[in-house]
Amino acid sequence: MSVTCVIVDGPLPAFPPGTIAPRRVGAVGAVVVFDGIVRGTEVEGDRSTEIEALDYEIYEPMASREMGRLGANLLVECGVDAINIWHSRGRVPVGATSFRLIVTAAHRKEALQAMDRFIDRMKADVPIWKRAVRSNAAASPADR
Repeated sequence: MSVTCVIVDGPLPAFPPGTIAPRRVGAVGAVVVFDGIVRGTEVEGDRSTEIEALDYEIYEPMASREMGRLGANLLVECGVDAINIWHSRGRVPVGATSFRLIVTAAHRKEALQAMDRFIDRMKADVPIWKRAVRSNAAASPADR
């Protein structure tokens, strides 16, 4: 059972070789991959604004430590084999990947449960903040 956590400057690569941790042959029956991709709009209250990127600020090394702790807890809680986490720091343009989570487990149900719990808890507990970079067309004159 293992947890890896990597912080990357800028967008994540498409899907690099070696992204998925070595699996215990005969023990792993599910590999679930989630890529968080920057959308072209950001919702603020009841309003949607066009953006061109998101800027991510990460409080290191606390963010890596917290994601690792969260992953280790879910290994036990959900009975999964491995959790691999990548998160961007800095500017990530629309259409690019800013977050990747890969969970391997004996069964799909446990892998999906761990993935869902990890994302919810990460958003609540890990010191990562995002700021929308508005497109010039959507920016007010004061923002330009």
